[in-house]
Amino acid sequence: MHSFARTVLAGAVALSALAGAALAADNPMVGGAAMFADKNIVENAVNSKDHTTLVAAVKAAGLVDTLSGKGPFTVFAPTNEAFAALPAGTVDTLLKPENKDKLTKVLTCHVVAAGAMSSDIGKMIKDDGGTHDVKTVGGCVLKAKMDGDKITLTDETGGVAHVTIADVKQSNGVIHVIDKVLLPKM
Repeated sequence: MHSFARTVLAGAVALSALAGAALAADNPMVGGAAMFADKNIVENAVNSKDHTTLVAAVKAAGLVDTLSGKGPFTVFAPTNEAFAALPAGTVDTLLKPENKDKLTKVLTCHVVAAGAMSSDIGKMIKDDGGTHDVKTVGGCVLKAKMDGDKITLTDETGGVAHVTIADVKQSNGVIHVIDKVLLPKM
């Protein structure tokens, strides 16, 4: 290869790396990992050390293709600590093949079929007088409210999750990290 061609190729690789870094710079870090706005929800989530349980659950429920799809989706992503706070044995039970339907229901109660940044959710809460009903793809209705400048979500069992990291842009939507697993009425 001629040195000019090598230089052009090296320049193209450097620009590509800079573009990727710029896309990550616009996003908060999650679980110690850069989140890239040009990658989909699954491609980013697998890199977060705080979301290994969620990723395992998404795989067990067969939702990888769905959450890798076009979207847009808003995913309220519980951390490993949120899953660990469930009653002992809950996660292991949900991950069993015979409980796939129940696991799918729990997970899809964390997904909205629209891309909603925190400013959008905050406006909906304000427009609705302080509480906005969020309908999930799993059929759950979450109650979104403001707690100071943070969004909270109340699930159908009365559990309250706080958005701890908002507005993690994805190629097919947005992730908001939450500190509690949202549960449907069973």
